[in-house]
Amino acid sequence: MRIPPFYKLPSWQRFFAGMVVGGIVSWMIFIYMFGVMHENQTKLIEEQKNEISKYKNTLTYLQEEYKQLNEKNEDQLTIQEVKIKISNPTKTKVELLSIHETEDRLSGDLRSLINKDLESVYGNRDLIKKIIENKTVELNEKSFTFKVREMYFWTTTQITLELEYED
Repeated sequence: MRIPPFYKLPSWQRFFAGMVVGGIVSWMIFIYMFGVMHENQTKLIEEQKNEISKYKNTLTYLQEEYKQLNEKNEDQLTIQEVKIKISNPTKTKVELLSIHETEDRLSGDLRSLINKDLESVYGNRDLIKKIIENKTVELNEKSFTFKVREMYFWTTTQITLELEYED
């Protein structure tokens, strides 16, 4: 059996030539569209890289500036509040209301520390300790003195005291 010689017919020759030309044109269109799409994606990625590096530089700058401001503000910290806590009211059998009133009175006495520089207050901690320990308080008709157990200095100064019978 023999293949018919269609390649000699002009209609078939035009059909095959059209297929070849169509394939070549469609391939060129595909390559053009693919190249344009990749070029756009490459531009977008490059812009995003530039934006990310700009944001990283800004973030680094802001973090350094924030750190410097924190150090500067730490040097200028002031006392905002003084808290007094009396730790052993059960041993001395003093009413809680009396203890609370005494804590408030001592906090009022030490309110002169508020808005003072933290460094200067910390430098005078021994003086503050002696002032508190030399104070005598009458609770339930008995005289008590204070013993300073702990002192914490920050924007909120916390002083923990212990009541002792005065001899």
